[in-house]
Amino acid sequence: MPDDLVFYISQYGYLAIFLFIFLQEIGAPTPLPNELILIFSGYLAFTGILKLLPLVLTVAGADLLAATTLYVIFNLFGTFLLSAKARWIPISQQSIHKQSQKIARLGFKGIVIGRLSPFIRGYVAVICGLLHINPKKYGITIIATSVIWSSFYIGAGYLLGPYWKHIDMHLEEFKYMLMAIPAGIFLWIVTRYVVGILYKKHAPNTL
Repeated sequence: MPDDLVFYISQYGYLAIFLFIFLQEIGAPTPLPNELILIFSGYLAFTGILKLLPLVLTVAGADLLAATTLYVIFNLFGTFLLSAKARWIPISQQSIHKQSQKIARLGFKGIVIGRLSPFIRGYVAVICGLLHINPKKYGITIIATSVIWSSFYIGAGYLLGPYWKHIDMHLEEFKYMLMAIPAGIFLWIVTRYVVGILYKKHAPNTL
């Protein structure tokens, strides 16, 4: 774990964690993926430096604020921003269009899956803003997914507390494993969904 990151989180606690999570979720670069920051925060809760409930509320609040900020910006100014293609939007219009089609097709389920998936979760707020998803429906979804996401990774760090020295020694390998697990779960969910659609479509033909 980078020394600077350890210092800021250990020194400023919940405020540092809030800022790290918020900045990365709106697209600003940070030293490590948010998931690793959450796991480290969970470890600090295990040691007693932080408390679990305030930690989950801090992370969920930062994620919620970032998702709301992006949603409002792209709901109001999305067309202009995409036509201008600001450099800070690290996703092509083709990718945005493709993800928009998925969310439009899957609806609520698509938003939930996207928000709980690595790599694309931050873009879900952008896409929901562009599609003008109902604010009430969007709000309920991001609140639920923010709590689930933060609780999962903080809980993982708490449970891994007794083995933290070993994890810290192999942080690079652990980072890729951390990304692979949610990606595998996401792939499994999508595969089940697609197989279900194909089965329903062809089931009458087999009678």
